[in-house]
Amino acid sequence: MNQTYDLVGIGNAIVDVISHGDDSFLDNMGIEKGIMQLVERERAEILYGAMKDRVQTPGGSVANTVAGAGTLGLKTAFLGKVKDDALGRFYAKEMIDDGIAFPNPPTKGEVPPTSRSMIFVSPDGERSMNTYLGAGADFDEGDVDASVAGDTRFLFLEGYLYDKDEGKRAFTAAARACHAGGGRAGITLSDPLCVDRHRDDFRRLIAEEMEITLGNREEWLSLYRTEDLEEALAQASEVCETVVCTRSGDPVIAIHRGARVEVPVTRVTPVDATGAGDQFAAGFLYGLATGQTLEVSARMGVAAAAEVIAHVGPRPKRSLRKVFAENRLI
Repeated sequence: MNQTYDLVGIGNAIVDVISHGDDSFLDNMGIEKGIMQLVERERAEILYGAMKDRVQTPGGSVANTVAGAGTLGLKTAFLGKVKDDALGRFYAKEMIDDGIAFPNPPTKGEVPPTSRSMIFVSPDGERSMNTYLGAGADFDEGDVDASVAGDTRFLFLEGYLYDKDEGKRAFTAAARACHAGGGRAGITLSDPLCVDRHRDDFRRLIAEEMEITLGNREEWLSLYRTEDLEEALAQASEVCETVVCTRSGDPVIAIHRGARVEVPVTRVTPVDATGAGDQFAAGFLYGLATGQTLEVSARMGVAAAAEVIAHVGPRPKRSLRKVFAENRLI
């Protein structure tokens, strides 16, 4: 079956606003280092005002993945919800300008403002995200364009959006449309706290609707309520065709139908860790979409992640094709 798209993502359409902040600044502002915190609109405005060297880009975890995969030549689309306000129009335009189909027009009327995340990058490269879940978090089944979700080889879903019942219904509808069209569905677990809040629903979704699941060590341990990573991955592999675990500086583990590979990473101090997991997913999914082996796909993910942590911002600034060529992956 010849689908129009190689990769369609669904996630929270967030405008990322990135700035620098040392540990003293984070303490003074009451920001917990290294995690994603949800903030209300008033808090978001205060933090935005405290940012001195803002860099504004369209973001969202899976949107970043889709953008990275698009730079490699995959035909992509992103389903997300923004308000018809300045940030929402900025988001839609930037995605389209980047060659990513954005079928959902900015929403008019009584909806929350467009989502935004204030990201403070510490001198050690750690990111502290303060996210206002505006319009994007209200993505529901009615926002799923089945003609797009059902016309892709790979569908990739963002765990953050699973925090609301509307998102859960949307994911199920999208995955079923994808399968009806002959595609494969995958998800990134996104955050261990999110997994902890919705553990049973995540496990049900993965077992019933997903062929691919990506997560880091903490997310997998949270999902299966264990301190033994091997136990968690074994349970996941019983119900999901392809399972991947990233482990910061330790080798990436990838398992496909029982076959396992471990791919080493080079330990470096990141300039900005924002987007590392997102671009790992971009490289890995590109590998799968182009028929690479599990090991090569994982190596592509590692190379893409290494590129993005070398600069500020969650999307590649160098051609990933050039990065892959340097690593003898293409």
